[in-house]
Amino acid sequence: MRHSAVSKISSAQGRKPAFQPIGDPISIEEFAADVRRGLTKDGQKELYSKYLYDDVGSALFDVITTLPEYGLFRADARLLRRHSASLAAAVGRPSLVIELGSGSGSKTRWILSELAVKQPIAYCPVDISEAALHRCWLELGYIDSVSIIPIAQSYLDGMDQALRLRPAGTSVLVLFLGSTIGNFDPDRAREFLTAVRHALEPGDVFYLSTDLEKDLNRMIAAYDDPIGATAAFNLNLLARINRDLGGNFDLSQFRHEARYDTRAHRIEMHLRSTRNQSVSVGKDLAVRFKRGETIWTESSYKFQRHDIRELAHATGFKCQAQWVDEEWPFAQSVLRVL
Repeated sequence: MRHSAVSKISSAQGRKPAFQPIGDPISIEEFAADVRRGLTKDGQKELYSKYLYDDVGSALFDVITTLPEYGLFRADARLLRRHSASLAAAVGRPSLVIELGSGSGSKTRWILSELAVKQPIAYCPVDISEAALHRCWLELGYIDSVSIIPIAQSYLDGMDQALRLRPAGTSVLVLFLGSTIGNFDPDRAREFLTAVRHALEPGDVFYLSTDLEKDLNRMIAAYDDPIGATAAFNLNLLARINRDLGGNFDLSQFRHEARYDTRAHRIEMHLRSTRNQSVSVGKDLAVRFKRGETIWTESSYKFQRHDIRELAHATGFKCQAQWVDEEWPFAQSVLRVL
């Protein structure tokens, strides 16, 4: 199966096939079950941050990345641009590049261009938004000797699907950019990296971006910009519940809020109810909100450099190299499977 899949990839070199993502995006049933579980939870109501990224949310996030307050995106891009040759040298000659949570893939072109000079490669962007995958396909489809196989799937399931394309005896590079690892609490981050490690083989590389702790005002502004793009991104989660699950959230009765937990070293995004109210989702779920009560929608943990090396060691990787952007403290680390 691997060889036939690779033959199809190779035969596609030199021409651009139609956009045809593979995989099984998150179902409405799964979304509904998670919304019910999160909104009926005792104490703090929660919604998973992955549901922020439907087609509308992904487009809004692309806007956020252009804002002057959101320094993460530009730091990530600067590091990739400056160190793509060093990363390519460290990785060697991978046959397959997998990007988890690719979005539009705009930052990835530098490393793909470096790697494709050595040999043809397959690039598998993995994202739950087909619209984001389509933008990625358009953004990167011009690079010679790179075949793009979009996968509409969650991170680990999408990675497992992409790894089936690995030719025997070749190495793989997995990209996890944007400091998305910060959306996981520490235990979940460790579990995630352990699962990635078990799926990979000795010699493979996991390239990890992490946002570093910095001045509080700079961190808060990145998640609560003055033009309200992040607020719209956050509120769109309620709009998505209305669209997809038959909810009746009145978005004007909720306010976006970003705060920093100094003990946990994380930004938290919440949606705060501005009054006592009751909201229905579908035919059989009613949720009451007190004035001032919040829905916790996203965490973004911030790191110190040593945190990344310790996390790598604890999950079966070796931190082979680490580069830091000084303009917006941000790190990219080359984690090799031993």
